[in-house]
Amino acid sequence: MLLSSGQCSVLTGLLLAAAMLSGCGGGGSGSSGGDKSVTLSWDAPGSRENGEQLANHELGGFVVRYGASRQAMSRRLNVGACISCEVTVSGLDQGTWYFYVQTVDSNGLLSVPSQVVSASL
Repeated sequence: MLLSSGQCSVLTGLLLAAAMLSGCGGGGSGSSGGDKSVTLSWDAPGSRENGEQLANHELGGFVVRYGASRQAMSRRLNVGACISCEVTVSGLDQGTWYFYVQTVDSNGLLSVPSQVVSASL
């Protein structure tokens, strides 16, 4: 997962997909209240947690969980099925925000969360 905010970037692993975070001001989808936003992008996984193949037609979508602390990521944004995915979470206040992504299959089964990433705005 590539995390990018301002001039710094950090490369980390992700269980489900590759994702990029970049923080900036401005609008988008998934409003929370402030005037900052973060854009997340990732690729859909090709397999399930047990190693079985996950076909594109079996993807139901994704859930992005986020919050202002690792212990309180109670905000939720549902994202439709996609292969190369991108969503902007807007309405964020200044500070550090934490995010993870979960895959939802066509039966509504939710994967384990990806690794948590953060963005400082």
